[in-house]
Amino acid sequence: MASEGILEEIKTLGNVEKLIEGKTKVVYKIGKEAGHVVLYSKDRITAGDGAKSHVMEGKAAISTSTTVSIAQILTATGVPNHFVRPHGDRTFIAQQCDMIPIEWVTRRVATGSFVRRHPGVPEGYKFYPPKVEYFYKDDANHDPQWSWEQLCTAKMTHGGVVIEERHVASMTRLSRLIFEILERAWATQDCALIDMKIEFGVSAIDGSIILGDIIDSDSWRLWPNGDKRLMVDKQVYRNMANVTAEGLEQVKLNFQWVADKIPAMMKRPETMVLIIMGSPSDKSHCDKISATLDQLAIDNHVRVCSAHKSTRETLDLVARYEGTFKHCVVIAVAGRSNGLGPVLSGNCGLPVINCPPVTTETASQDVWSSLRLPSGLKCSTVIYPEAAALAAADILAMNDHILWGKLRVKQVRTIDTLDDADHKIHGEQKK
Repeated sequence: MASEGILEEIKTLGNVEKLIEGKTKVVYKIGKEAGHVVLYSKDRITAGDGAKSHVMEGKAAISTSTTVSIAQILTATGVPNHFVRPHGDRTFIAQQCDMIPIEWVTRRVATGSFVRRHPGVPEGYKFYPPKVEYFYKDDANHDPQWSWEQLCTAKMTHGGVVIEERHVASMTRLSRLIFEILERAWATQDCALIDMKIEFGVSAIDGSIILGDIIDSDSWRLWPNGDKRLMVDKQVYRNMANVTAEGLEQVKLNFQWVADKIPAMMKRPETMVLIIMGSPSDKSHCDKISATLDQLAIDNHVRVCSAHKSTRETLDLVARYEGTFKHCVVIAVAGRSNGLGPVLSGNCGLPVINCPPVTTETASQDVWSSLRLPSGLKCSTVIYPEAAALAAADILAMNDHILWGKLRVKQVRTIDTLDDADHKIHGEQKK
């Protein structure tokens, strides 16, 4: 063991074996939990590939708090990552990973090394979408930048997985998505995420490629109000020509400010979807909508009201939901002559989506009452129940970064599934 402090922090885990010790953390394998490790953070800050290094009392606890909170946000969105559970002030439990020695750097704003490497690109230039760069981890050679082609043809093998172009593409998509989720999260605190670096590894549990990195104030640039002069990240330490006790204290205060802000990023607006069917006979159609919303953990209420037969009651019902001041979307399920969606659209301020329960026999006649609307009405029409639920979720996600992340993770996983299927079928064809 490196110190009595480590013993005190992890002694409840039983037998542990040191796997690797880096500049700022130590990783121990947990004997009684197959495929799991405990990560221990040090009270040390470094820069310049370790050339600059100082003890910073209290940094480990701040770093662990930040890491655990960020991991919980990403886990809530479904991002595959190594985090399992918090453990102590300086430790957390994670999946053991065979790490891929590449830093994936995602940038929204050109600054720092990027502008030095690309003369002519002005400081502050913005990338749409965020730009992803690759750096091979090699302190002796100052982490040289790799091209896409180098990464795809290196044929690195980790955890029994040969890293191919499809894996590089998947990690690139996920790097960009992780950045965008956290960018939106930080925006709720009026703070701009400028760039960040992460690493991936192959899980010892199931062989999948997952985010296997600590994300803390060593990982990113953060500018409150988008103002570089207010930076609260490790760049403050990098910029110090002479490191003083006062300077280190200011860096520590910045890191604590970051850690204190993150819990507020976990708060979400109250959202819901109101599903109204015109007849109890439409319940099976509504159940499919509700099931998709349940998968996304979106609160949803299913009600029965007819715009034709009980107009006043229908409008009163919607008014009650509108008066809750929750972010709410209405899905109207009515067949034959759909008056429900248009009536709601014309008489309330909530977004309305028509999802008529049409059949192959009636679609050509019934769908037109949802499509041919009087002027001034704004309801959209979606035929399939799952698609209606996802459309409602997209509207709600505009004000909910966790839900936004869930939907984008779902998209990325769909692409990965198609890529894997293509790889498998093409491989079988070549045999």
